[in-house]
Amino acid sequence: MAQKQAVDQVEERPKGDWFSRFATSCSNLLGSRWSFVIAIGVVVVWGVTGPLFHYSDAWQLVINTGTTIVTFLMVFLIQNTQNRDSRAINLKLDELIHAIDAAQDQMVDIEHLSDEELDVIAKGYERMRENITRTQGERKSSRVKKQNT
Repeated sequence: MAQKQAVDQVEERPKGDWFSRFATSCSNLLGSRWSFVIAIGVVVVWGVTGPLFHYSDAWQLVINTGTTIVTFLMVFLIQNTQNRDSRAINLKLDELIHAIDAAQDQMVDIEHLSDEELDVIAKGYERMRENITRTQGERKSSRVKKQNT
């Protein structure tokens, strides 16, 4: 019930702060094929103008500075979008864990564990997978033996 109320509260509020909306809009725009085409066009125009500027240091500096600035700013936009997406995915997974009675509640908030704690859990699931694989193999071999007799 509390989860339903939390979701209802989110729906009443505007979708994110100004930076989140800006970052999402930029990510959507800059991730489009047209942005890629424009970027290719800029590089081609820059390359074609090389002879006009005698391949000078200033000519090279234009593309170097431009790409450095764009890359620097994109890192922050991409990280913001990635953080938000990861958080949303984790919340969705937490909801699924809560919804499944047989699920282990220890998996909720697992993203806050240390790398060592995650390794221990991963090894536990690896052993579980090996046991399941071994059990399935034993079942198959016993079925084959029954069919041959």
